[in-house]
Amino acid sequence: MAREYRMVSTSGILGYGYPAAALDAAMERGVDMIGCDGGSSDPGPYYLGSGKPFVSLRAMKRDLRLMLIAAIKHRVPMVVGTAGGAGGEPHLQLVAQMVRDLAKEEGLSFKMALIHSEQDKATMLRHVQDGRTRPLGRMGPLDTGTVERAERIVGLCGPEPYMRALDEGAQIILGGRSSDPAPFAASAMSAQLPPAQAWYAGKMLECGALPAWPKGPDCLHVIVREDGVVCEPMGDRACTPLSVATMGLHENSSPIRHVEPGGVLDTSDCRFDQISPKATRISGMRWVPAEDYSIKVEAAERVGHRAISVCGTRDPVLIGKVDHFLGLVRDLVRKKAADLDIQPDDYRLTIHTYGRNGVMSSREPVTDATPHELGFIIDVVARDPDIAQAAIALSRTSMLHSDFPGRLCKEGNMAIPFSPSDLMAGEVFRFTMNHVVLPSDPCTLFPIEHETV
Repeated sequence: MAREYRMVSTSGILGYGYPAAALDAAMERGVDMIGCDGGSSDPGPYYLGSGKPFVSLRAMKRDLRLMLIAAIKHRVPMVVGTAGGAGGEPHLQLVAQMVRDLAKEEGLSFKMALIHSEQDKATMLRHVQDGRTRPLGRMGPLDTGTVERAERIVGLCGPEPYMRALDEGAQIILGGRSSDPAPFAASAMSAQLPPAQAWYAGKMLECGALPAWPKGPDCLHVIVREDGVVCEPMGDRACTPLSVATMGLHENSSPIRHVEPGGVLDTSDCRFDQISPKATRISGMRWVPAEDYSIKVEAAERVGHRAISVCGTRDPVLIGKVDHFLGLVRDLVRKKAADLDIQPDDYRLTIHTYGRNGVMSSREPVTDATPHELGFIIDVVARDPDIAQAAIALSRTSMLHSDFPGRLCKEGNMAIPFSPSDLMAGEVFRFTMNHVVLPSDPCTLFPIEHETV
């Protein structure tokens, strides 16, 4: 019988939740590794910049507890990548302490490894100065100013540091920011399975049971063999050739070329076979090694402070003149702000209009419909909290009381659902790096720290 390695992914993000019965079913089926992707850049730059998680600590601890107990009971590794949501040092330390607390609560002992992904600025500056960085997409070359202004920089770890941590005896591995499939691919390659099948399995496992239909919380069980990969959900769902094939389109500009650290996963010749009512086998994937090993880097830079206010209207006269009305509001806010010694460059006012083009803005293809009500999110980003608070108050008042041609009402224009009406949303960050670094070694940017818990 061909060699095989069995993995289970509990959910798409640690803290999103999964049925305990699904994990139990996977363990009964047979598992060599329990894993979960811990985060993503999808929720935006705030979490990387602030060092905070984007799921509740209660949910994260619940998910971890079940995984940890199962891993120790069945004597298999548990691996989490992009720990804490964004994979910076505060995120990694948060999850590490949570694991230590759980071990104390449950009376568990094990060897744990932390893989650090946050990059210090001095190292990044040396890579820039040595010409060992490359831009991705439409980004320009990485410069020293971008590095110096960054609040936090992370590299997306490949499989090699995870493989090293496994080889060095760790049972519980928590990684900082990582390529989403890397922890799973590393585990399969450590078991001497081919990289093509290992990476494809990681691609399926990174989002939990998303390759299954219908969509919902579940655990995905994957068997990696030398001749292919078998995917099967543990709950009342099924992996079909269509559901698995469409997962290959996930978060990738090409349907057949998946660029990862060290190479490209080529799925152009993949074959999808339904082998049971719930399971699909995939074969024909290829791994093409890259000439240069590259690590993607992400960074978040502080922009300012945000305040918002939410309101809505169903005044048909205002709705018929909404663009003119919003122009009046912006002009009035600018004049009132000047009276407070707030200059136009001190803040940015954006009014999102929901019910017309709030989702797609200028790209909205449906423009001829006339709504009977509109919702507005007034968004101010300013250089400090005091200016943000002043500008949002001016903006909310101007939305409420500005005049417009044909106006009949003499009171407020808007319905405001909350009191207080002005909500301070804290610091604002933006992504400033979408580049790759060419390291001297796949592990050099990702130091590993071992401890006995």
